[in-house]
Amino acid sequence: MAHHGSLPFDPIQRAAELWEERVGPSRTMATVTSVMRVQQILLSAVDGALKPLGLTFARYEALVLLDFARRGSLPMRVMGERLQLHPTSVTNIVDRLQGDGLVRRVPHPTDRRATLVELTSEGRARLEKATAAVTAIEFGLDGLDDAGKEQLTSLLRTVRHASGDFD
Repeated sequence: MAHHGSLPFDPIQRAAELWEERVGPSRTMATVTSVMRVQQILLSAVDGALKPLGLTFARYEALVLLDFARRGSLPMRVMGERLQLHPTSVTNIVDRLQGDGLVRRVPHPTDRRATLVELTSEGRARLEKATAAVTAIEFGLDGLDDAGKEQLTSLLRTVRHASGDFD
């Protein structure tokens, strides 16, 4: 679907042709530039769907993570590991969610140094609305059928694995 301000040509393809002329093989540059651009498109779509609910994608991901946890709560440290975020970022996300009444911090039952973050009933309700909003727009991922999505996920997983993102 054409968006406001869409160009009459593919700027990444144009850049690749110029790269080819001036620098050399352009496949890697074109691939990386495409991934970066698609990330912008997806973030913009998802953030647009979540904004009316007072959420960002990062805060939404934190709510999903807590909802998936067996007890509906996780230690901050584990949240950081799973979301692959710096502890400071996790603190900021949890602060915002707590300020909005979507999560609460509770003392860890066995580890005095750890704090658990748990979903509130308001958090669960907001998460349901947010999930409906992002799935209604397919998370902004237009133009791929299920096989295409599977193929893209697999290709990106290969890059993530090769870069040490997971074992």
